[in-house]
Amino acid sequence: MRGIDDLLIPFHAAMKPRDRYRIGAEAEKFGVDTTTGAPLPYEGPRSVLTVLEALVERHGWKIDRESPTGPIIALERAGASVTLEPGGQLELSGAAFDNIHQICLEMSGHLAELRDISGELNLSWLGVGFHPLARQDELPWVPKSRYGIMRRYLPTRGTGGLDMMRRTATVQANFDYSSEEGAMRALRVSLRLSPVTTAMFANSPFVEGGLWGGKSRRALTWLSVDPARQGLLENVLERGKRFVDYVEWALDAPMFLIKRGETVLENTGQSFRSFLKHGFRDTRATSTDWQTHLNTLFPEVRLKRTIEVRGADSQSAALTCALPALWTGILYDDRALDEAEALTESFTYAELEALRPAIAEKGLGATFRGERLAALAERVLVIAEGGLARRARMRNGKDERVHLARLGSLVEKGQCPADALVEGLEASSDLRREILVRARI
Repeated sequence: MRGIDDLLIPFHAAMKPRDRYRIGAEAEKFGVDTTTGAPLPYEGPRSVLTVLEALVERHGWKIDRESPTGPIIALERAGASVTLEPGGQLELSGAAFDNIHQICLEMSGHLAELRDISGELNLSWLGVGFHPLARQDELPWVPKSRYGIMRRYLPTRGTGGLDMMRRTATVQANFDYSSEEGAMRALRVSLRLSPVTTAMFANSPFVEGGLWGGKSRRALTWLSVDPARQGLLENVLERGKRFVDYVEWALDAPMFLIKRGETVLENTGQSFRSFLKHGFRDTRATSTDWQTHLNTLFPEVRLKRTIEVRGADSQSAALTCALPALWTGILYDDRALDEAEALTESFTYAELEALRPAIAEKGLGATFRGERLAALAERVLVIAEGGLARRARMRNGKDERVHLARLGSLVEKGQCPADALVEGLEASSDLRREILVRARI
């Protein structure tokens, strides 16, 4: 690689015509012992590895390893993958689909495949944004080279790094773009809306078997993670920004590693800008190194070969599809995107950044410009519903708005999923057991 033009190639190569637009969804979950709530180890007779092996044997998944002789770290099948986060969180990264109905069918099929395996092993899966029961020292480390490097490096850049890695879980969605202007517009609008959607999906009120006092411990944790690689990307929030503006931000973020075959070189003391100019030891930057680096950046909305919206807690099965549905309605309908841009154009980086701690604590009860955030959430839902109605992707006589119904009923009451999780909890005589039951997918 010789310069900026080479760094722009992945983004330009990803453009596709609108009739080829697809939607991808990702959903993470925590595996625990159904009786005790203890987290699953990576390996052993009742472990994450046991679950992966059963998925291979019973459901046709194929094993993926970092190296030919390395441990199992993922499965692949028909454009989808099952991957492991650092603390053993199980993630379904779904195939690319035309509509939300298909995404929901895939998600429910995945849970059905897990159901018989989990029943035999007495395991449960929890759909919340922060592990509701486990301490840091109770969780495993998945043996992936990048995770070991992150484990050593991130604590030097903030207090939340290890919790982010092992005790958080999320739902994400990925969207295509057809032009540089369209991609940067989608990125800009999504970043400005990210805080309100984080509040709408706030779903982590528990920590270590009790209430911590807020709505999204996951969102709070992210505030204390390496500031050079996460956040709301101030330099792309204004009109007229281009791919090169995102690239300039990414160039200054510190690296994690360099891979050459099966050899992994730890390189956390250098920005990619420096690596591109000077190399590292006897190694020079390649396009693969750039792709690897882009995958180690974690802003609230990420630009890769897709627009990846990231700012939501993991959800119950009933709400998982609402996140991709919300963003599909906004990003894949021209009128909806116009309305979302008009709604958010005056939002400033300083305002949005100041809102993030309040959202973690209060969810939709936080205030923005003098009104409760729930009012803004209602307007965002109306925009998304309009976009989904105009898309008119039907199944069983219903369009994709059906996937927003449960979220809409919560927002109408000014609530986020965390509010529903804790309702009536004070009456429980066994708080840990009640949390385990309520958080279960």
